Amino acid sequence: MISAQHLGCDTSIQEFRGRVLAWFDANARDLPWRETHDPYCIWISEIMLQQTRVAAVIAHYHEFLRRFPTVTKLAAARESSVLAAWSGLGYYRRARMMHAAAKQIVRKRKGKFPETAARWRELPGIGRYTAAAIASIAFDESVAVVDGNVERVLQRTRGKHLSVQDCWQAAEELLDGSRPGDFNQAMMELGATICVPRSPMCLTCPVVDLCATRGELPAIASPPRQIKRQIDYVLACRNSAVFLVRRSKDASLMAGMWELPELKGANGVGNLRQRDSKPAISVRHSITITNYEVRVWQGRPSGRPGEWVPLTRLPKLALTGLARKILRRANLLPAPQSAPASMG
Repeated sequence: MISAQHLGCDTSIQEFRGRVLAWFDANARDLPWRETHDPYCIWISEIMLQQTRVAAVIAHYHEFLRRFPTVTKLAAARESSVLAAWSGLGYYRRARMMHAAAKQIVRKRKGKFPETAARWRELPGIGRYTAAAIASIAFDESVAVVDGNVERVLQRTRGKHLSVQDCWQAAEELLDGSRPGDFNQAMMELGATICVPRSPMCLTCPVVDLCATRGELPAIASPPRQIKRQIDYVLACRNSAVFLVRRSKDASLMAGMWELPELKGANGVGNLRQRDSKPAISVRHSITITNYEVRVWQGRPSGRPGEWVPLTRLPKLALTGLARKILRRANLLPAPQSAPASMG
């Protein structure tokens, strides 16, 4: 038990809670979803933040709420519209599950949000962490959360690697029941900004003297090796339109999303190389453990099934993240607007 090891006693746990909350009150980042207790806004932010950097989420968060300001609007939207608003965040299954959950909330729960973590977990796409985060932040339910940041804080505090179940138990033991939502956010913030994966900033940590590790734990496994791949696309434009193809609705990844036609095989690239000595655009793109060197050649679609899409339609189209990156680099798609300073 944590109370019997490294934190010493209940008094030390109380000290830990107090210091973490005081540090959070003074140092919490100014993030838009922290300005509200609206369960809809908190739910949207938590889904977006899964496997996505905070900086990348902020602009998408504002735009998504502008297009779908309520759960009723989200439930009534077409899936293609939801995916278009999600474009650039990746892991599109999150958006599809969120859309399905919105329909359940509107149709089966008459627009009323669950108030407990257990009830949230009954909805599509809601796991243990997300349910606990929403319930504690929006409804003050006394339930702990464990994400990668919290897990790191807990393991370093105890001085050893913990199993998943042990992490959840440790988080419950430390949880401040009087301010569960704030404490959960404080633990996540501590892991994201101070107790970082490499070179933790222990000298600025509010609980450094209550930590068994005060640094990095020894690694237990090597990270997966990055795979390098080269991939080629053709960019065809005419009459203020660009030629795009749509992924199959049965595709395992990014089903139904729009992208540039891929050039497969040596012949396809070779024909364009005869005209151009180098690609018009080169970008790098990463998906999980694969790093892509992407080359984009100007040319014709060569009879491939697809559609000429007007440039004016692109901002509302469900584009893959890579297609969005290429079209912005080609100045065919405007950059995202900067987010407002607050929700007002």
